[in-house]
Amino acid sequence: MTRQIVLDTETTGIEISEGHKIIEIGCVEVINREITGKHYHQYIKPEREIDPEAQAVHGISQEMLADKPVFAGISQEFIEFIRGAELVIHNAPFDVGHINAEFARLAEAGLAEPLKVEDICTVLDTLTFARRKHPGQRNSLDALCKRYGIDNSSRTLHGALLDSEILADVYLAMTGGQMELSFGLSEGKSSNDAEGFKPTRLNLGESSLKVIHASEEELEAHREMLAKLEKSGGQHYWGE
Repeated sequence: MTRQIVLDTETTGIEISEGHKIIEIGCVEVINREITGKHYHQYIKPEREIDPEAQAVHGISQEMLADKPVFAGISQEFIEFIRGAELVIHNAPFDVGHINAEFARLAEAGLAEPLKVEDICTVLDTLTFARRKHPGQRNSLDALCKRYGIDNSSRTLHGALLDSEILADVYLAMTGGQMELSFGLSEGKSSNDAEGFKPTRLNLGESSLKVIHASEEELEAHREMLAKLEKSGGQHYWGE
């Protein structure tokens, strides 16, 4: 069984060095490439001010968090939810860095043993994955939604659970069909991750075959069909 947790956080600000804290965690469970419907979602009282710039992004105010638990109060259930899973995160260094900073504060206060995310989970950064798959293109979550036909019309503001749900769909679309297109790779290894795999190609420069290139209209129609297949969960074995 492959258990993945698609995760996102919202924070009081960007810089960990300035003492910024997590104010929302959203997690979506995926098992064997199926979204199970099980999730973890929690708002957290940060006990510090929220930067206006951050609030403009996620819309979470100090007043909304006044009656919420502090991180120490939810840390154990959060740890148990993600333990042993592969975390799927867009721009993972940001979220993992903030989570590890919260763990470090607990340890410094004597409230928990020293712990890092990397001690209990593996991490897959979908931003890095997308940049390899689509070099030179925009790879924000909104851009990927547009590329793969994922509906993100409800995303007027960032929200940890909503963004996790959207990222789960994007991740499954980005990796759709790869596990079966193995070309003799070891079981469970994606063709995207193959090292040293070089398919045999026809050398058209030395061939007398006439090459007829697709028109731009035909290429666009092809891309739209692939996007529809990805959105519907269908698997395909051809590329652009």
